[in-house]
Amino acid sequence: MMLTLLKANRSGSLVLPLWGYRDGSQDINCISVLIRMSKEQQAVACARKAFETGRSKSLEHRIRQLKNLQRLFIEKQSVISDAIKKDLNKSVVGTQLYETLGLEGEIGLAIKKLKEWAAPRPVEKNLMTISDTVYIKPEPLGVVLIIGAWNYPWAVTIQPLIGAIAAGNAAVVKPSEVCVHTAKVMEDLLPLYIDKELYPVVTGGVSETQELLRQRFDHIFYTGNSVVGKLIMEAAAKHLTPVTLELGGKSPCYIDRNCDITIACRRVAWGKYTNCGQTCIAPDYILCDPSIQDRVIEEVKKAIKEFYTDNPKTCPDYGRIINQRHFKRIINMMEDSTIAVGGDNDESDCYIAPTVLRDVKPEAKVMQEEIFGPLLPILSVSSLDEAIKFINKGEKPLALYVFSSDNKVITRMADDTSSGGLLANDCLVHFSVNSLPFGGVGNSGMGCYHGKYSFDQLSHLRGCLIKQLNMEGVNSMRYPPHTPKKLGWARFFILQNVDLGWVGRMVLLAVLAVVAAVVLQNYFL
Repeated sequence: MMLTLLKANRSGSLVLPLWGYRDGSQDINCISVLIRMSKEQQAVACARKAFETGRSKSLEHRIRQLKNLQRLFIEKQSVISDAIKKDLNKSVVGTQLYETLGLEGEIGLAIKKLKEWAAPRPVEKNLMTISDTVYIKPEPLGVVLIIGAWNYPWAVTIQPLIGAIAAGNAAVVKPSEVCVHTAKVMEDLLPLYIDKELYPVVTGGVSETQELLRQRFDHIFYTGNSVVGKLIMEAAAKHLTPVTLELGGKSPCYIDRNCDITIACRRVAWGKYTNCGQTCIAPDYILCDPSIQDRVIEEVKKAIKEFYTDNPKTCPDYGRIINQRHFKRIINMMEDSTIAVGGDNDESDCYIAPTVLRDVKPEAKVMQEEIFGPLLPILSVSSLDEAIKFINKGEKPLALYVFSSDNKVITRMADDTSSGGLLANDCLVHFSVNSLPFGGVGNSGMGCYHGKYSFDQLSHLRGCLIKQLNMEGVNSMRYPPHTPKKLGWARFFILQNVDLGWVGRMVLLAVLAVVAAVVLQNYFL
């Protein structure tokens, strides 16, 4: 046990003891020094020191931490749900469906596949390296900063943490301060289940985040908007720290005349109004032929009633806008557009009804930024070509949706546009497929995660080649003096890639031994 206590005074001074001590199964070596640190600096220093012990690299330790995290979602589900209910008015079932169910699946996959993901990965060799051991070795990056978002506070904060743990990193977790209750629960619960030194939680607002960004990390993983994303990238550049930016944008939804409009609108309504429209991959607006606009409006209206009753305000499955600032921002977006469905609102409750806007113009307020709320603008386009042209005029979105019964339409949309992800005839569900990379492109972000992609994103894929100190004759072609004959041999050995079985390799090695002897003989002639 420690003979002195760690104490921080008002200025943030922290005394670290000279000796090592044992706390449970964890060994920590500290140096004695009186240092003036903020709580953010302390968290990073603690995570760095814990990482340097090497314990996070053990596969057994990683799996143990993942299992503990899995246990958290089983044992503390009611606590998690209560906090999210206060923050976003999500129901208990909705919280499990959209927040924790996917995390449980992600953890289960990581536990099952970790040994395979972390193993050395053999690569194809050329004739020059046929006798060598050549492979990729995934290695932990070090200390990762994870800055979460408020709209799905557990899903988008813990999912990167799962990848960080699986890859053997330490991680400083910064939940969004906008979800006040959830941030507090996260701060309280995570240290009870996972290594609190390797994975400290730092709460607070803008100033705390800025202080964290002044520290040196080995990777920064941010989920949020592009404005803040640029600031994150600017701060990271000072230390040449790589970043993953999961941003957003205006994700378009094209509805073709040749499709089942009832089903299409039902799925669009679900994708749009889930979490009160506060989803980074929600369909932001609809593009359709003017001849089907009235039908689209009617079908979306039917779906709203089916999902949220005649009075969504009293429906337990319909959420609320996160705060009054965002409420006012969304309300202002409707000023110059025509409301076809909904529009009801209550500022005191941060309630905005599921709303459809018709005959929206490209210059309307609602089309100038990502909506991130329950407004669904409909813009008229006369053809698929016009829809593609309109989409390509804007920034590359995080998701793109197309509804059509014609595979040629779907193929055109896939071939002639660019987006983080593309879905045909559905919304949102690609986020749940952990065998697909999830991430943006251009203004909607960089890097990707989910499943093995999280592991690789937060690993250094180290290229390794192990050669023996023999068969020097083969290497003579690379040593000076350089001659056309040596160049000819080099061309043969380097440009021929091989992928042989065990028997083939043995035969080839025998042939190479003969070739090496010939080359060596010619070298001395």
